[in-house]
Amino acid sequence: MIEAEWWEYDSLDELADAIAGDVGFIVESAVEARNASLIAVAGGRTGPAVFPKLAAQNLQWKRVTIIPTDDRLVPMDDELSNVRALAKTFLPAGARVVPIAADIADYRLAGNSADARLQDLPWPPDLVWLGMGEDGHTASIFAGPDLQAALDAPKARRAIGVMPDPLPAEAPVPRVTLTRAAILSARTILVTVTGDKKRELLEGAIADGQSSKLPIGRVLAEVDQPIDIHWCP
Repeated sequence: MIEAEWWEYDSLDELADAIAGDVGFIVESAVEARNASLIAVAGGRTGPAVFPKLAAQNLQWKRVTIIPTDDRLVPMDDELSNVRALAKTFLPAGARVVPIAADIADYRLAGNSADARLQDLPWPPDLVWLGMGEDGHTASIFAGPDLQAALDAPKARRAIGVMPDPLPAEAPVPRVTLTRAAILSARTILVTVTGDKKRELLEGAIADGQSSKLPIGRVLAEVDQPIDIHWCP
């Protein structure tokens, strides 16, 4: 059974303050313990509300590596790129931001490239921060022909290429994403969701666990540590 604690806020700004504080503490603790920190950060609309608050903290950013949990296979300067927002905010703070998408037409080969790049980083991550779409996807683990490959990838595999089916209208492109095993290897897993619809969806996915029809339910069903879920209307 998934052990999840819900944290509720009145506004996105209040949620962003809390997330920035929690992530800052995780980073600071990791640097103190291991002289370095690796965090995987979600895209979506919540991230841009949190990033400036997090980057403003007086942390040892030169010892911090940040990766996106997933990214679209688009150029880094494209607005659809998740790493673009991370680089824009955290490079000036001094952090190392590592892109996982590559300019490779074949999304499966792009997934191999992402995995090779992540194999060079010290693992496991101190944090994997997940969001969730209205269709129940998390990171870029979508329903579709690549779902099972992302869920069942071996523990050594950190990233994979995926082609959502159907492609989301707002970003109709293939992606690369952390595998379920890579997500669950994190020392801390944090989930952010907004709105009543997503809350209801996530509560159902957690209750259904391994039998969930939603990717996030399937991912979290295998978690062996408590997770924090942060929500606002």
